Amino acid sequence: MKIAFVHDWLTGMRGGERVLEVFCEMYPAADIYTLFHIERSVSPSIESHRIYTSFLQKAPGIKKYYRYYLPLMPIAIRQFDLVISFNHCVAKGARVSKKSVHVCYCFTPMRYVWELRDQYFGINRGNFFLREVAQCFFPFLRNWDVSAAKRVDYFIATCRNVQGRIKRCYSRESEVIYSPIDMQRFSLSAQRDDYYLVVSAFAPYKRIDLAIKAFNLLGKSLKIVGCGQDEKLLKKIAGPTIEFLDWQPDNAVVELYKRCRAFIFPGEEDFGLTPLEAQACGRPVIAYAKGGALETVIDNETGIFFDTQTHQALADAVLRFESKENGFIPEKLRLHAQAFDKNKFQAKVKVFFDKILNNAEKV
Repeated sequence: MKIAFVHDWLTGMRGGERVLEVFCEMYPAADIYTLFHIERSVSPSIESHRIYTSFLQKAPGIKKYYRYYLPLMPIAIRQFDLVISFNHCVAKGARVSKKSVHVCYCFTPMRYVWELRDQYFGINRGNFFLREVAQCFFPFLRNWDVSAAKRVDYFIATCRNVQGRIKRCYSRESEVIYSPIDMQRFSLSAQRDDYYLVVSAFAPYKRIDLAIKAFNLLGKSLKIVGCGQDEKLLKKIAGPTIEFLDWQPDNAVVELYKRCRAFIFPGEEDFGLTPLEAQACGRPVIAYAKGGALETVIDNETGIFFDTQTHQALADAVLRFESKENGFIPEKLRLHAQAFDKNKFQAKVKVFFDKILNNAEKV
């Protein structure tokens, strides 16, 4: 059986690429099709596959300004003839032959034009011209997104939260198979330092600004691993206890997880792998009580929730955490994360694929 993957773009190792990496291990002969690829930006496991790109690969400034090419992405993705897509933007729109089964592992419906539109293109985001152009293309992109979803044979959702979005946006059913983490990458440590940790891209909906403002208020140490479009804004509001570390290699991030007091997760995520990675290192998570965190963090057992998305509510949650910090047992946190290990994920994917392929053979 020949299998091919389609991924929106390959520009770095974030949650979606971690999932693709696990599929690459399962199907080492699969080709990868993507809109554009920055060489050596993803793991050796992914880079070892044959990677095909679209005409956007040669577009001016694509590596830095790829979000501005959003209106062209539906056109570019239709060049492909594939069977398994990994979608948070346009990958599910890949042209699939009638003989192929198209399975979409959906990280989320296109957040830019659905539930998070204002956070990317609202009145305080970008320049006036960009906002006006974006507004003109939103009806086209929504119509295209719904139309593309109709051509998918089966949806797999990363979590129940995304399953609900697929139903609301596309009126499609989906199977939930939680995104995996590789437990072997993480371990416990007896050493604990006096800092809190954020690991995130600097996208608007991640709400890293809340973490910075909360820790400015508390006067406590916060280390931030990441970079992205909001970097200048975030550094501008950061006080002396905030340290920006840029992106770090995997082993360095693991060490930061292991020694932090707690992991800070202030945004509403589709799912979110970083809270699970922190728990795999035995560290509690302080998270906004909405979205994927409700499926990965157990309040007062593996972390602390705050219900209002404000910096004051986050600051209060940090203080509540510190009042019961000794009650969080690292071994119990790691055991909770074990349920999301990639070996269990691969077993569930295999069962799902065997079922749909058997169904296809009977038709």
